Amino acid sequence: MTTRTLFRVFGGVAVACAVSFLSGSALLPARASDTQLRDSLDFFVSAMDLVQRNYYREVKASELTYGGFKGMCSALDPHSQFMDKAIYKEMKEETEGEFGGLGIEITMRDQFLTVVAAIEDTPAFKAGLQPGDRIVEIEGGSTKELSLVEAVRKLRGTPGTTVHITVMRPGKKEMLQFAITRANIQIQSIKDAGILMDKIGYVRITQFQEHTGRDFDKAMGELQKKGIQALVLDLRNNPGGLLQVAIEIADKFIGGDTLLVYTKGRVSSQNIEFRSHTKAAYPDIPVVVLVNKGSASGSEIVAGALQDLRRGVIVGSTSFGKGSVQSVLPLPDGSALRLTTAKYFTPKGRCIQKIGIAPDIAVTMSEEDEFKIQLKRRLEKMISESPRGTDVTAEKEEFKKLSRVRDLPLERATDLLQGLRAYTRVSHNGQKIQAQASTAGSSKTGVKDASTSAH
Repeated sequence: MTTRTLFRVFGGVAVACAVSFLSGSALLPARASDTQLRDSLDFFVSAMDLVQRNYYREVKASELTYGGFKGMCSALDPHSQFMDKAIYKEMKEETEGEFGGLGIEITMRDQFLTVVAAIEDTPAFKAGLQPGDRIVEIEGGSTKELSLVEAVRKLRGTPGTTVHITVMRPGKKEMLQFAITRANIQIQSIKDAGILMDKIGYVRITQFQEHTGRDFDKAMGELQKKGIQALVLDLRNNPGGLLQVAIEIADKFIGGDTLLVYTKGRVSSQNIEFRSHTKAAYPDIPVVVLVNKGSASGSEIVAGALQDLRRGVIVGSTSFGKGSVQSVLPLPDGSALRLTTAKYFTPKGRCIQKIGIAPDIAVTMSEEDEFKIQLKRRLEKMISESPRGTDVTAEKEEFKKLSRVRDLPLERATDLLQGLRAYTRVSHNGQKIQAQASTAGSSKTGVKDASTSAH
């Protein structure tokens, strides 16, 4: 069995549910009674016969069969679907060749094509797409009947071409129109590593990619040279990515043979435990993890593990709730079924799907302010990285306007770690004083006893 993501995010539009490619017999528990199966098939064939004999035009049996499969899967959940030969072939070849994307993570939620997160510095981010946006039209066509894979096909395209989408944003009365130019997406997964204050380090992970673990260690190495004694790990608007890399990041703080996350389904082969298996690289550093509704999949696995194992404090707002496993079962004619076969659970057995990870300390921000914080980061980067002599007057003016926007979750995380460090210092000093007093008391008692015995 091979597990991988459905679409690589480097192409721009990604679906980060884990997908297993299985043989047709790998997921077969005890079958329903032959009588029930035959009765259902007879019923389906009778309906096909009525359509073929009475519909106003001739319809191929294969067309009706495929339509029946699509309807069957749509009755299960938003992630299960039937893939015809062309879609299945494209999915298997998803990483081959060049294609352009928008830089968004999408999923189906409440029957709407929903944005999980717009990845920073991508066309979708620059256009202003936000977590929770519902894409209702692509190039003027409704997305209501589209499967997730079909929507991805429409959003992807040749780099440099433009796709027009219509978005319904919760809380807004009017539909929003976007024209976004596709591009080859290059993502820097580790960003803004640095010192906040009082020896508190900060690292932001935008996505879990192949080299994220290595780059994270490099950033932490630089911070440790500067003497950090606490860390803010920012997973806001991180839509996930590679499962094993997310587990690798959690492992760096936990270590040992510890359960980090597990999947559970109806079939025993889908019940899998993912455990830490190395010595923790950072076992003692106090950690606060920032999450929001754009944190999904791998981000929720990391946050859930650190929270359940009491290795970190979670601050922010409840995460997206994306924690299901899809398995692809090929059919004899070259098509395939993509079925939800399991869900992810945290070490203490909390289901992630549709629930998300609730923070230990809730700190909410408006969507507008969250977007302004992201924009402020982008402007700051543009100003600092502009070649000497470049006119950045407009960017500086815009940055000045945004300087009043406060990153409340980050401020709360910093306050929490400052308080913890202050308490640790006081507690340590108190223990030291108590130890000194105890030693002095013992010494005095010993002198008194000697004096008494001499008399």
